[in-house]
Amino acid sequence: MINGRRIVVVMPAYHAERTLRRTYEAIPHDVVDEVILTDDASGDATAEVARSLGIHTVVHETNRGYGANQKTCYAEALRRGADVIVMLHPDYQYEPRLVTPIASMVASGVYDIVLGSRILGGTTRAGGMPLWKYIANRALTLIENLALGAKLSEFHTGFRAYSREALQKMALRANSDDFVFDNQVLAQAIALRLRIGEISCPTSYHPEASSIGFARSIRYGVGVLATSAAFIAWRVGIARPRIFDSKPEDRLDAAHHAR
Repeated sequence: MINGRRIVVVMPAYHAERTLRRTYEAIPHDVVDEVILTDDASGDATAEVARSLGIHTVVHETNRGYGANQKTCYAEALRRGADVIVMLHPDYQYEPRLVTPIASMVASGVYDIVLGSRILGGTTRAGGMPLWKYIANRALTLIENLALGAKLSEFHTGFRAYSREALQKMALRANSDDFVFDNQVLAQAIALRLRIGEISCPTSYHPEASSIGFARSIRYGVGVLATSAAFIAWRVGIARPRIFDSKPEDRLDAAHHAR
């Protein structure tokens, strides 16, 4: 615990058999109360490795997508009493040892959401991010900051911490089951005026790290632009996109979790 708040790390996993143990062992277990992994119908031994490590493991019978995986992770974390939820990819692309500071920033009550930024610190390219991805990241982030009225260093990191209350306020079930889920979450957070902080997080683009290809990245970029357009339409009152027009059935709660 940190400040009396229960800290839970969630891992949305897909084909993470080779990197999971290394990631898990680097987590600061002195402050983390529980680790939860959702295996999105991997074709390898991800679930078996997770269970051997004592990780609470949920398995999707069919592949549902990255966003759907997170929905299951967060619903399960809330159901199991998490106060602070940290999403950490099990491929060791993000630094697990930073779970303590990122969770502490939420547990302090100062922030509702904290992002591990690959841009702050200036080590992104040195960590192996391809040039085309770096350029796309910077261009999309600029557009989103202008469209959403934010000042974030990046919108696309997969290392994040949330307060229990923040996850319960957002219409997460209305979001995409694909990669643009992450982007929609931040747009929702800004619409709800949640407090968002950032820390610098070095990353490693090694051969076993998970990464989407060029075609999927194009689809993601189109989804990001669509989310920004939907936010503007909602803000000026000409449309009521479901992700910003929250209904009770679109929010996660402890009694209604995915299996």
